[in-house]
Amino acid sequence: MKRHDPALTTRLGVPRLGAALIEQATRLPTATLHEAGGKIGALPSAIKPLDASMRFAGTALTVHSPPGDNLWLHRALERVQPGDVMVVSCSGAYEHGYWGEIMGTMARVRGLAALVIDGCVRDGALLTQLGVPVFARGLCIRGTGKDFGAIGWIDHPVAIGDVVVDAGDLVVGDADGVVAIPAAQAAPVLEAGRAREEQEAAILRRLEAGEATMNVYGWN
Repeated sequence: MKRHDPALTTRLGVPRLGAALIEQATRLPTATLHEAGGKIGALPSAIKPLDASMRFAGTALTVHSPPGDNLWLHRALERVQPGDVMVVSCSGAYEHGYWGEIMGTMARVRGLAALVIDGCVRDGALLTQLGVPVFARGLCIRGTGKDFGAIGWIDHPVAIGDVVVDAGDLVVGDADGVVAIPAAQAAPVLEAGRAREEQEAAILRRLEAGEATMNVYGWN
């Protein structure tokens, strides 16, 4: 069988976001960033953390994997830089465990900030102990193949639900879900997010004082 050369479909030289910007993103809820960006970037609600305490922010390292195959995830792990978030499309084949303890261990050593996969993983209890946040559709024990002739893509745009995530984008996850913000919009969205949080804090003070939401928002 003819082997596909992964270099043909691997994009090089994707710039990473700055550490200061990533640190700012960790302090804002995903829902706030989604709203502050004009209701953009919300990944499918089926993608949730394995544990509600998991939270992350980082730069997208994107992977488009053939269905039922995790070879391209292994290839992407070799390219991980500290602070990267691996964002994976599995071509709509959800019922496989694409990631487990072995890959999670390598990810921890390489400094992966998180895995976001539009599919399932396995070894769930062990993954929660490794320290690398995992956001997935769920758990599945069904194994994957490794077809060296199949074509996948690394650091090219991937569609996750109705959101297109490009390599280098800002990706943030918490107990509510995952949001992806285009790299060029990251700084202004973060600024708008901080302003939104301040506005909501003022609203909460008014509600604590006894006002009604209909009055606070001027809906009466």
